[in-house]
This record gives sequence, structure tokens and C-alpha cells, in this order.
Amino acid sequence: MMQKSIKNIVSFAGVGLHSGNNVNVRILPAAEDTGIIFVRTDVPGSQPIQANVSNVVATNYATSLGVNGVKVSTVEHILAAFYGLGIDNAVVELDGPELPALDGSAELLVSMIEGVGVVELESSRKYMVIKEPIKVTDGDKHLLLLPASGKGLEIDYSIDFSHPILSKQTYRCMLSGELFKTEIASARTFGFLRDVEMLRANGLAKGGSLHNAVVIGETEVLNEGGLRYPDEFVRHKVLDLMGDLSLVGSPVVGYLIANRSGHALNAKLANKILSRPSSWEYVDYSSDDDIAGVQHDFIQKTATL
Repeated sequence: MMQKSIKNIVSFAGVGLHSGNNVNVRILPAAEDTGIIFVRTDVPGSQPIQANVSNVVATNYATSLGVNGVKVSTVEHILAAFYGLGIDNAVVELDGPELPALDGSAELLVSMIEGVGVVELESSRKYMVIKEPIKVTDGDKHLLLLPASGKGLEIDYSIDFSHPILSKQTYRCMLSGELFKTEIASARTFGFLRDVEMLRANGLAKGGSLHNAVVIGETEVLNEGGLRYPDEFVRHKVLDLMGDLSLVGSPVVGYLIANRSGHALNAKLANKILSRPSSWEYVDYSSDDDIAGVQHDFIQKTATL
């Protein structure tokens, strides 16, 4: 399979979830082996920021990347969109410190990227195939990445917030472009009404609203129209995990079990993966058929569970 980029420039604008700033964004095509790069056009002379876990500078309620004091915050949704659509190379220009929240999901990003089209490049894509278990923990939270028999990434994600609206949810899938577009991309970020004052007192959620997040009250979801899926919360956690995991620099092939993880633990896993090169190897797959066949087998297997 070959590396991919977008065919033409994508432009959009919006409000940052945490900063509240209005930000203009352009996504530009990039050559093979560029990777994903962020450029702060409002900071003259600033260095490009590579989407790599080595550049993670904060993980409190979002993932932020930075180089030499210049930061780009809330990168996880756009990175998940790139991961889900198989975009290996792109330059993201923005004139502010945070990516716009849009509707709180990656749905609009997917629509805009598909609107300009995707192009194959001349170099092959390297997949990071897990050979040995890799585990990270934080109290009762954990991520366990295991070898898989197939050629894709299986995710088994569980959350439990002990809340009347948000109790235990589990979502299991084999990631694919089609599944991401139809089942994960539209799942929105969420938060509790009881936490809003605390977040804003700490300089967060300044741009948060019912238009870009699911807000959970004591006994109900406050958004008009309710949820997009009964398990929208855990689906969004999968979306976040995809974005954070993309910071290893290659699509991962393995079986990932997640329990109550968040951005900090996701970054910890990405760091541990890169620190243990003996636990994985790079592999090129010749065609989409390699992945599609495994996805079919996985769907058939889980349908009988």
C-alpha cells in the first residue's frame, strides 16, 4: 500500500474548545515521508511541529504538541481523521494556538478531506506490526497492546464513569476507513456540567458549548436531539485514542485493549512503543485487499460471539 496525501487545499475556521480563540486553518498536500506537520502562521519564524509523541507538551483534557515554546493544542481530532482516512502526509497551517472544535467530532473534517480527494504517492506505507505485548497503567486505567493475527488494528475499549447517564460502555472494532467514517468520526467530545466552572477557572473550555460538545447534566444529556449513538461516549474515546496513537508515526497492527484511558495514558503508550523497537517491526502490505480480508474475518468472528 502506498502513502497518501490530500489532492487540494482544505480551508476552514472555527473556535477552539479550550482557548475560545477564532482560528483559521489550511490543510495542504505534502510529499511522501513528510508526515503530519503543524505550522503556526501567527508566530513568525516558528519551527514546524511534527506530529510525533516526542513533541507532546500537555495532555490535560486534550493533546498539545509544541517546539521551542510554540504550541498547537487539541490536535487529536484532526490526527484521528488523518489516521482513519489513511492520510500519511499533510501540512496543517493555523493562525492560533488551538485547532477549532467544529462540532466536537471529526465528521466535518472527514467530509472536507473527502471533498478535495485523496491521492496516492510514490512511496510505500510502513505499518508498525506489534510482536510482543506492551502495557501501560495508571491506577485502574490501562492500555494493553498485543500482537494480532491479522493485518489491522483491533480495539476493545471500556469506560465507566459511575454516572446515571454515563455508566459502563464497551466498544470493539477492527479499524478501517469505512468503519471510521460511519461509526466513529461523528462521535462528539463530552463533558459534565458540574465540571464547567472548574475547567474555566483553569483556563479550559472557554469555547465549549452545546454546539461543539455533549454536555451531561445530573440526569440527562443537555444537547437538543440527545446522542448520536447510545454509546457515543466510548466511540469518542476511540476517536481520541486513534489520534493520540497516530503520534507513533505509522499505522499500528495489533490488538489494543483499553480501560478508562485518556490523553496522558495514550501518550504514555505511544512513548513506550517507540522506546521498545524490539517489540515491533515495520512491514509493507501490498494492497488494500490484505487489510480488507482481515476485516471481513474479524466481522465474521465477532458476529458469532
